Amino acid sequence: MCVEPSLPRHHLPPERLAELVRGEGGPAALDLLLGGERSRRLLLLRLLDDSTDLGPAWDLISAAQRLAPQVVDEVLMYPQTGMWLTTALRRLRGRAPVEGPPPWVELGHMAALAAAAALRAGLDFTIQVPVRHGRAPLPTLGCAVLPTTEPWTRATVRAEGDQAVVEAAGAEVAIPRQAASAAPGWHPVRRLGVGPRERRLELALDDVDPYRTYPRPTEPRPLSGEAAAQWRQMLEQAWDVLLREQPETARAMQRGLLSLTPTPAGERFRPRSVSAGDAFGGVEASEPDDAVQLAVTLVHEFQHTKLGGLLHLAPLLSHAPEGPAELWYAPWRNDPRPIEGLLQGIYAFVGIVRFWREHRKTEAAQPTMAHFEFALWRAHVARAMEQVRRHRRLTPLGTTLLETLHDHCAEWLAEPVPEESLALAQFCAADHDARWRAHHARPSDRAVDTAVRAWLDSANGPPAALESAPETVPDPAARWLDSLTVLVRHRLGDDDRISRDGPEKIAAGVTGALTGDALLAWGDAPAAQHAYLADLTVGSGPAAAWAGLGRSLAMTGTDPEAARLLCRHPERARAVHEALFRATGRAPDPVRLADWLGSPPA
Repeated sequence: MCVEPSLPRHHLPPERLAELVRGEGGPAALDLLLGGERSRRLLLLRLLDDSTDLGPAWDLISAAQRLAPQVVDEVLMYPQTGMWLTTALRRLRGRAPVEGPPPWVELGHMAALAAAAALRAGLDFTIQVPVRHGRAPLPTLGCAVLPTTEPWTRATVRAEGDQAVVEAAGAEVAIPRQAASAAPGWHPVRRLGVGPRERRLELALDDVDPYRTYPRPTEPRPLSGEAAAQWRQMLEQAWDVLLREQPETARAMQRGLLSLTPTPAGERFRPRSVSAGDAFGGVEASEPDDAVQLAVTLVHEFQHTKLGGLLHLAPLLSHAPEGPAELWYAPWRNDPRPIEGLLQGIYAFVGIVRFWREHRKTEAAQPTMAHFEFALWRAHVARAMEQVRRHRRLTPLGTTLLETLHDHCAEWLAEPVPEESLALAQFCAADHDARWRAHHARPSDRAVDTAVRAWLDSANGPPAALESAPETVPDPAARWLDSLTVLVRHRLGDDDRISRDGPEKIAAGVTGALTGDALLAWGDAPAAQHAYLADLTVGSGPAAAWAGLGRSLAMTGTDPEAARLLCRHPERARAVHEALFRATGRAPDPVRLADWLGSPPA
């Protein structure tokens, strides 16, 4: 394969850079990012060739490039190719997880890429490709299913004239002339085209390429025809939403959204989606609840795609200093995040704020829900940005980007939102923050020990040392911190359900939710308080119960000092409560303890 001896220098003109800094970016900006990605892929391919012998695969893809360079470009720029390249290079350098296929299977994927390019270019050839658990994937085309019992083996791909076959274990699978057609033993990569002709989105619905899942590869899992039809219908509806409400974003997606990897549905209101900087243009997404949710997912992951492309051309951060990484609160995550991850989230959720800002104005929207989502995500983004917008590691471009997004967010925060939706959004944002603190903010052991002694000595108040800033220590048990928010969404979708099903049944349907959470989401603060106290009768009750108890106390207006302490610093109550239980074998009354901790230091 020919790699240009002198690759172009990539430059983002000021007007295109300004678009991306605003979290936007039209087709012209996407073309520039795609140009940078192409050069990066060529460099990675050269690095791989320099690191190992690609042999016949290199020769075959070079022949395909000479005959049909556009075809090879399409294979090279396929998102899964980028994922494979970085995975293979990390594997060669000992930086990839040990689990997974043998190295020869990983590197042999180059032969599968070459075979796919040669088939599309119309070449005659013979080459061996890896077989993974009976499936031989050919990127961008599909995969052959072979009757082998070996987890890892090889098959021969042979093309002559109009005939092409995959052979292994004494069996032969014919590849249809139109490789996008299904045939015995052949599962094609489906190509979806949705929308009117001039505003059409075309992408691959990829369920067979092993590198379609991020960040780790998985084996092919072809969809049924019925499931594929359902995805097509949902994508058509989501694209219609984007064309009407986000036309500029849709125009850019036509250039930069290349593949969609379907995964099974999760819980309602908890979609799962992933993208990767190494797989520009690829999105992995769970089956959505509805078209609006899929539209939001595409906006979210496309923001990641754009920022990933920008980061390959210009850094937002200087090199990290030596030592442990600083960790920050990301309102959309369960775990503390380094600044690199927080910036990714900020950029992605700016797109989501923009989506809900427009969607709430449409007749198709559920008004209360749409206003709630807009108010919630603008609050989350603002909270995240305030932590790092003047961070010392930001480059001039990084500073410009955050300051620009901060100004936009300030304008959004000033926009009116109906009282009910605004109150619920503020309630959920504060609750997520408190649950995160209950898990990850850790007062010093010395301050906790001093507080335990003061409590046992009946001191008038806690030690001043407990007011020192806590350390951020990741708690691996922190999961489902969005439980109350999910329950609020259930309430907005079906306000009568609490009387019909009861709080225990509702909470059981939302992973990680406590009974008190369901009661609180439906506004029954006294009952929620009782439920949270029942959870905290032992020394190691759920961390989320401390945050929920604070919310319920604040709503009832009882014990204001305890409510204030638990809403702002639930980690103090949790740490001292657990230490007292360990020291005495008895769990103190949570409200009385929180009231004491919230009093002025002794």
